Amino acid sequence: MSFSVGIVGLPNVGKSTLFNALTKQQAAASNFPFTTIDPNVGVINVPDERLAKLAALEKSEKIVPTSIEFVDIAGLVKGAAEGAGLGNKFLSHIREVDAIVQVVRFFENKDIIHVDGSVNPARDIEVINMELMLADLNTVSKRLESLHKEIKGGSKEALVLKSALEKIKTALEKGDLARSVNMNEEESRLMKGLSLLTMKPTLYVANASSKVEPLNGIEFLTIDVKIESELAELKDDERAEYMKELGINESGLDRLAAASYKLLNLITFITAGSKESKAWTIVAGTKAPQAAGVIHTDFEKGFIRAEIIQWDKLLEAGGYPGARDKGWLRVEGKEYVMMDGDVAHFRFNV
Repeated sequence: MSFSVGIVGLPNVGKSTLFNALTKQQAAASNFPFTTIDPNVGVINVPDERLAKLAALEKSEKIVPTSIEFVDIAGLVKGAAEGAGLGNKFLSHIREVDAIVQVVRFFENKDIIHVDGSVNPARDIEVINMELMLADLNTVSKRLESLHKEIKGGSKEALVLKSALEKIKTALEKGDLARSVNMNEEESRLMKGLSLLTMKPTLYVANASSKVEPLNGIEFLTIDVKIESELAELKDDERAEYMKELGINESGLDRLAAASYKLLNLITFITAGSKESKAWTIVAGTKAPQAAGVIHTDFEKGFIRAEIIQWDKLLEAGGYPGARDKGWLRVEGKEYVMMDGDVAHFRFNV
């Protein structure tokens, strides 16, 4: 199960530098707008201390963490919805991701130009959100026009979709994001096909050297992108020493990976054995058969039951034999909802 997060922002806010640090790839990061034209893609592991502990317990040959795909998307400027800058490319690329990380510049540096001449986080956020809303308004208006034939043909789904689109159109015209609109389950299902930009879950990252307080109701994950870039270039032991000198317990990149995971409403279940200890990504609320299907589709089709134990209880028991002796290894059926940190062994018919 693959999930992608688009890193967006105005030019020269630190997007590509953050991406480079995340993936340790050398995406272009220059002091010019539109350095990033085609989106750079990188997959990063989500830190999970549970895996190493379970691997040690089971003497696993390898550890396989879960991951998230990050996409570095071209810088956006005012007028993108009408094609300014690389607006059309930007909007097409961002439409394909599952969530958005919007990087906002808080740092001052006279050697790094700002596309609008000055550092103003509130204005920058407004520019980006306005362009996304204008793009969504165009998408919604076109879809409403195309619904007439379907409604005339007696489609009940078209009537439901029309109602949802009209609510979103009203919100966008008022300057509100699409995700602010309350919709029922059917409306939400029908809206997914439009991939509205302001419907996507969004995390705001403040590129700053010290913690940033909420701004106009927006909370930020503060990351000093320059420091993270320096850390990413170091070897593991050097990185640990530098972090100690800086008084950093957890890197900003680890915090971003974990926050992105949470933003997408994802959880992890684990399979642990002598061959490997592996983390698997599922959406919160997934039932056991569907979780098994993430490993292999045959597991879901032939699902019989799942043996489940929380990772810390498995450690406490000293392994599966001890867990069985203590009665901690549970047998769960098709209606069991997976929990974060479940260690699972699935039984199935081929």
